[in-house]
Amino acid sequence: MEQSKLGKRINEVRKSRGLTADKLSELCNINATYLRQIEGGAKMPSLPVFIDICKALHISPDYLLQDELSENEISEIHEIEMLWKDAPLSKQELALAMIKAALKHPEQ
Repeated sequence: MEQSKLGKRINEVRKSRGLTADKLSELCNINATYLRQIEGGAKMPSLPVFIDICKALHISPDYLLQDELSENEISEIHEIEMLWKDAPLSKQELALAMIKAALKHPEQ
């Protein structure tokens, strides 16, 4: 995804919610400079930061990504989101560890 589109959308939603960059960065436990770099398109947020931004803004990930995702991809995100919400914390931690492990190793 083009970083500037994602950053611009985050910026628009943040402002519509009446949040300053400092307040949103505080809610997401990130540095305000990092948030400004994300909004400006200079940086791409990590997945955990992206999720924290979505939670803090009370917005679904697919809204922020809608310009770049097909309907099938949006549907898959909704499915993952529902599974995640219903899972106990221990299962979420296990799933996250499995995803990180899978993504660390290149396909063979």
